[in-house]
Amino acid sequence: MKREDLSREEENALYWAGLIALPIALIGAYIAVYWILPNIPTGDCIFWKLFGAYCPGCGGTRAVVAFMHGDILLSLWYHPLIMYIVAIYTVFMFTHTLEKLHFPIIKGIRFRIAYLYGTLGIIAVNCVVKNVLKFAFGIEM
Repeated sequence: MKREDLSREEENALYWAGLIALPIALIGAYIAVYWILPNIPTGDCIFWKLFGAYCPGCGGTRAVVAFMHGDILLSLWYHPLIMYIVAIYTVFMFTHTLEKLHFPIIKGIRFRIAYLYGTLGIIAVNCVVKNVLKFAFGIEM
């Protein structure tokens, strides 16, 4: 079997997994944002308690909550990874759906390992920027 055939099968499996995961993720996020988070006591992050600095994931929950409330810019401010994931997912699913509907010009975007490197880059840059703002300028998120 050619590598490109296997790649097509993997892309197809990724597409169907994305279709199945969307309603599950939306329902889970809705339950977390509107039922669970308002009813649990908030505490300091363990990373914050131990090191007094922002962790690489700091702001992720706030970013999801802001996104669920429709505040895209605030979500970007809290943690840009959430909007990056939403953008990659949306473009991937949209282009593959159009391809499956036989639009002759549209081809689904190919999954690239660079997307994962982009994820790691965003996490690292976000952590560094937040900690530089905190320690160098006294600006807390």
